[in-house]
Amino acid sequence: MPEPIVELFERSGALLRGHFILSSGLHSREYFQCALVLQYADLAAQICGELAAKLREVDCDSVISPALGGIIVGQEVARHLGKRHIFAEKENGKLVLRRGFTIESGERFLVAEDVVTRGGKVQETIDIVKQHGGSVVAVGSIVDRSGEHRPNFGCRFESLVRLNVEAFSPDQLPPDLVSVPAVKPGSK
Repeated sequence: MPEPIVELFERSGALLRGHFILSSGLHSREYFQCALVLQYADLAAQICGELAAKLREVDCDSVISPALGGIIVGQEVARHLGKRHIFAEKENGKLVLRRGFTIESGERFLVAEDVVTRGGKVQETIDIVKQHGGSVVAVGSIVDRSGEHRPNFGCRFESLVRLNVEAFSPDQLPPDLVSVPAVKPGSK
């Protein structure tokens, strides 16, 4: 039986503990640095294969992911599903399609992401697909750490791990986090 996902994160040093600023702007005591797990091709294939298996019956044409964290996830999920993979990347502070990627009118997409906290990058990616005439039929992420704030993307949302990890707005930090310097690991 494959090793549980959280154990893989802990063993590879990808589950970090401290004071972190998430891409959503929220602060947390825990951070899932998926890149530290996904740097190992065998683990990336195993983890993303499990995610693809949860989404295998979704009727989609292609997979799209937001850069940067979702690129490996999207590529591996697409490989397991036998689909094309494209990604959206930041330009002037917002996600856009570049590199000659196109979306056909009516093309059905699965959005693949590494970690979802509030779902901002996933929603930006969904908006891009819709702006180009496509539709999003499902979202898949390795980790869903949205807790009670689970986003509604208007389609099926699957994850391998669903955790209720505390996240705090910058003006509502608990005393233990106030006394620890914040780190933004995604930008290191």
